[in-house]
Amino acid sequence: MRAVIFVNGTLAKNRMILDSIQPDDTIIAADGGTQQCIALGLTPDIIVGDLDSLSPGDKKSLEAKGKEFIVHPRMKDYTDLELAINHAVNLGAIDILLIGIMGGRIDQTIANIFLLTRSEWSQVHFSLVTDTEIGRLVRSGENLTIHGKTGDTVSLIPFSPTVEGITTNGLKWSLEEAELELGTTLGISNELSNHTANIQIHNGNLLVVHRRQSTPDSSLIKPKGGLK
Repeated sequence: MRAVIFVNGTLAKNRMILDSIQPDDTIIAADGGTQQCIALGLTPDIIVGDLDSLSPGDKKSLEAKGKEFIVHPRMKDYTDLELAINHAVNLGAIDILLIGIMGGRIDQTIANIFLLTRSEWSQVHFSLVTDTEIGRLVRSGENLTIHGKTGDTVSLIPFSPTVEGITTNGLKWSLEEAELELGTTLGISNELSNHTANIQIHNGNLLVVHRRQSTPDSSLIKPKGGLK
């Protein structure tokens, strides 16, 4: 099972985002992410959160369509996104795509990305997409193949104290059994040297961000309320 979770961040309405969604995905909206989902012409299957960012009109419309609401109190210990991820995992999701987790507030943006490293979700394959970028978390012993165009930007960002045994093929500046420490910028702004590249690691968590060169016909969708 794959779940797509919409968050109330800033994103653009374009083909890259729409093409990343598959017909059999379970679409979950984290509270205000409902408006982002609707703006793309989609309807969430499940809405999770305290609903403080959901308009009465959208709520009424979704209720009429029989959509499921998982309502939490406004005074809670977790963000709506964390609750949405946990719900997706409990449903059996082993792949989770996050849309709209960037923008609005620095604190919530950083917290949203670091949610991917939670130890209890170590068996879940996380990815995130914006209008021009795709990010994927690569864990110990995993490898990732990227498909794109020569010259696309690829950045390798450590998401654990150290990432060991990094080997790349198909990048302009290659690595062989390399080690990156948390906070280093050594892996930023590499490039595809061909149409595909492979990245593998032995130990640690590595966020790989693939930025495509251009995405035409985009219109910006701005969040209403807080990014959660």
